[in-house]
Amino acid sequence: MTFERQQATRNHSAMPPAPRVIGRVNWGGLQALYMREVRRFMKVWIQTIASPAVTQLLFLAVFMLALGRGDFMVQGIPFPEFLAPGLVIMAIAQNAFQNTSSSVASAKIQGNIVDTLMPPLGPFEMIVGYIGGAITRGVFVGVTTGVVMMVFVGFPIHDPALILFHTLAAGSLLGLIGLIGGIWAEKFDHISAVTNFIITPLSFLSGTFYSTSRLPGVWQDIAHLNPFFYMIDGFRAGFLGVSDGSLTAGIFVMLAANLLCVAIVIRILKTGWKLKG
Repeated sequence: MTFERQQATRNHSAMPPAPRVIGRVNWGGLQALYMREVRRFMKVWIQTIASPAVTQLLFLAVFMLALGRGDFMVQGIPFPEFLAPGLVIMAIAQNAFQNTSSSVASAKIQGNIVDTLMPPLGPFEMIVGYIGGAITRGVFVGVTTGVVMMVFVGFPIHDPALILFHTLAAGSLLGLIGLIGGIWAEKFDHISAVTNFIITPLSFLSGTFYSTSRLPGVWQDIAHLNPFFYMIDGFRAGFLGVSDGSLTAGIFVMLAANLLCVAIVIRILKTGWKLKG
């Protein structure tokens, strides 16, 4: 009897494991991709979290010192209070872009993108995993920057819902743009080109450092065509309660921009453009 049990145990252990059943959404794979993206930037947190926070603090210090007086007002608000929320959301957006673009571009250039393409992950899981990591990094940088800035500049919280929406919308939009840029890039210089010629100009010309209401009529209209304007304007309104444009229009612009980028990324992932050679 003992011998028969031992034989049955051996036969059972020799059998291959039962195939794993995956439903409509591969939650396990999605979680693994998200955690990989988070661990990527947490391993070098001084570079990915602390360094951007210091950069934004330097912007704040330079502008405050350049103005040289504390009575400078923008829309009835002291300039440091006006500037701080714009710097925070700019840090969130730029770091969300850097997270996805560097992740995908590095994987392509190093030849290990296959590790992401081979597992049973559909476009939905890949987008949510990558964008979740991008938003997480952006939030970490934003919270770090905001907490440190509050030591030097006290700014109120007017509407938490606006702050939360524009944080998520900005992080996801720049994360999606980073995905597109990372897939398109064939070398790191291409990512630098996207950053220098698209992301940085759109960020700086979106009202981060000034109120667009001070621009002449036609230039004000042009500034309002920039989707980055709406994410900065809405985020600032969440803290200060003032805005240069329509907050309702800004919400629709951010949603439309995100949906457009999602559609583009889904199309790219389904066709394998620049991913499957």
